[in-house]
Amino acid sequence: EREIEMQKEDLLSKPEQIRSKIVEGRIKKRLEELALLEQPYIKNDKVVVKDWVKQTIATIGENIKVNRFVRYNLGEGLEKKNQDFAAEVAAQTSAKPVSAPTKEQPAAVESKETVEKAPKATVSATLVKQLREETGAGMMDCKKALSETGGDLEKAQEYLRKKGLSTADKKSSRLAAEGRIGSYIHDSRIGVLIEVNCETDFVGRSEKFKELVDDLAMQVVACPQVQYVSIEDIPESIVSKEKELEMQREDLQSKPENIRERIVEGRISKRLGELALLEQPFIKDDSVLVKDLVKQTVAGLGENIKVRRFVRFTLGEVIESEA
Repeated sequence: EREIEMQKEDLLSKPEQIRSKIVEGRIKKRLEELALLEQPYIKNDKVVVKDWVKQTIATIGENIKVNRFVRYNLGEGLEKKNQDFAAEVAAQTSAKPVSAPTKEQPAAVESKETVEKAPKATVSATLVKQLREETGAGMMDCKKALSETGGDLEKAQEYLRKKGLSTADKKSSRLAAEGRIGSYIHDSRIGVLIEVNCETDFVGRSEKFKELVDDLAMQVVACPQVQYVSIEDIPESIVSKEKELEMQREDLQSKPENIRERIVEGRISKRLGELALLEQPFIKDDSVLVKDLVKQTVAGLGENIKVRRFVRFTLGEVIESEA
């Protein structure tokens, strides 16, 4: 900050001593903007937060420290999709190759196959947008459903519901930048903040999605050993360290190398599973893993869902208790 301020054009003509004083003042102001304790208290902007804390100390009669905090902004760092659904549908429709004109043929009696295979209904972008908003399904899924059902909204909704779990894995590659940030605090001693993403704001507001986020927050509280969302998120350094520790265990030293390797891989797989949220048995039904619960919700809501991140605070965990 000091280096940036010293190079600003409005200060270059100032004497060094004055320049330094101005810079110190600007830096002080900037640093105060970054610090929670220096902010005006939201309920009384005549008092800064640090003074409000001091007042509370005087009232309660004990020392109070603001230890830490974390802030999640939904979808930060994720590139959101273009939400102009009508334009997307129109562009994709116009991109389809146009069939070459055929020579006019003499009129013939319609065959049974021609009668049975009637042309699919033309689907408007407005109708696709409406179905997407009502169901939360993907744009192309909505377009296909309407095309298959002759443009009937109710039948199209039924068509989408019947797709079931078979579509869950296909949706996993689609960008999920909407969703919800949930929290759960247990007995004021353990707190969890979690971000779960979906594709549309419509699904993010649905009761089913809210229930999933709440359940996942409670799951993190109930699993103190969990540190990562998935096994893939675990750093390679931790995997290597676990492998090194296992290879040195006494019960394996007498085993042949190939058998030893297999035992170690099995133990590491189990250990990594213990660290990953998605590999845990669901607290409300331990016959289902969390990752399967997410897949079931994907199938039910018709959108990709990603558990992006979480943080857990345990009261006093980074403070040494006084003797």
